Amino acid sequence: MDDIAPQIDRVTPLELFFDLVFVFTITQLTAVLYHAPSWRSLAEVAVMLAVIWWMYGGYAWLTNAVPAHTPGRRALLLAAMGGYFMLALSIPNAFHGSAFAFGLAYLFVVAVHLALFMQAASTGVVRAILELAPFNVLCALLVVAGGAAGGRAQWALWTAACLVWLSPLVRPPGAFTIGAAHFVERHGLVVIIAIGESVVAVGISAAHLAVDLRLVIVAGLGLALSACLWWLYFGGDEERAERALKGFEPVRRAWAALRGFGWWHLPMLLGIVTIAAGERASLGHPFHRTSWADAALLAGGVAAFLLGDVLYRRELGIGRVGVRVAAGVAALAVVPLGVASASAEVAALVAVLGTAIAIEAARRA
Repeated sequence: MDDIAPQIDRVTPLELFFDLVFVFTITQLTAVLYHAPSWRSLAEVAVMLAVIWWMYGGYAWLTNAVPAHTPGRRALLLAAMGGYFMLALSIPNAFHGSAFAFGLAYLFVVAVHLALFMQAASTGVVRAILELAPFNVLCALLVVAGGAAGGRAQWALWTAACLVWLSPLVRPPGAFTIGAAHFVERHGLVVIIAIGESVVAVGISAAHLAVDLRLVIVAGLGLALSACLWWLYFGGDEERAERALKGFEPVRRAWAALRGFGWWHLPMLLGIVTIAAGERASLGHPFHRTSWADAALLAGGVAAFLLGDVLYRRELGIGRVGVRVAAGVAALAVVPLGVASASAEVAALVAVLGTAIAIEAARRA
């Protein structure tokens, strides 16, 4: 195999800028759930996030192999950011009028991705992306066609587009050489920026409250929940993840990168979206009853985050997961508490996650 090692070890400022634009899609998806908390809205968000996250992963693999160190490459990456920005702007009405714009923006993002990947120095990487490109283009065309059709056809075509996640089973990713340090850092940054969106949601929901003890309680609980998510994902384990990924032989490393940082980060991000939506809806009236839908968004989001985290850790073999599985089950059990009081539910979720963190810390010690 004539692949060469990636030329960068750490994330560049331009990639971080790209991630900031990408995470605007997280904000927009959160808004969809906040304005209409229902199973239908959750399904809409899941479908959109699935196709969006697929191409984000594509750009993470891209900059891992083709660093944007020339003016032309930087210009193309900035153009892709523009495509992601337009895509994000169309999210709130993507199932109610702006679906075609969403599809065209997505097709543009896919086209720029292919154009940049074709500049790889390794002929093996170029061959690999050319084998994968038909699946990416087909996914984008399905999104465009669904946007043009609308209604049930849109649901069918956009759901079919999500099957692009199975394309590596047909075209395995083994031809791509993964730089572990860059890859782990890139995904860690997007997770921490996404968690930051949940902090913003708390701030928005509590903005109308008087600056008194109630605000201290609400802000403290919301920040504590976000801090628990941060601790669960990071907490010193990013170094372990990097060592684990680096220690795999190349083909196994590519599969671990796909499954660990692609497939299993998807439920984590969906969890962050639902948590942020639940906090924004519930903490506006923190000491009153809330709806079952809003309470389920909060607790279900924590459970989804933990599910993805458990599968990610099992993929890389970086720790026991039994405590986190139990925490996910316990998180779902606090939904009835949220119906009685939003702040009580957040406090219970903080207690559940804090206990899991403490138990793991004690076992390590």
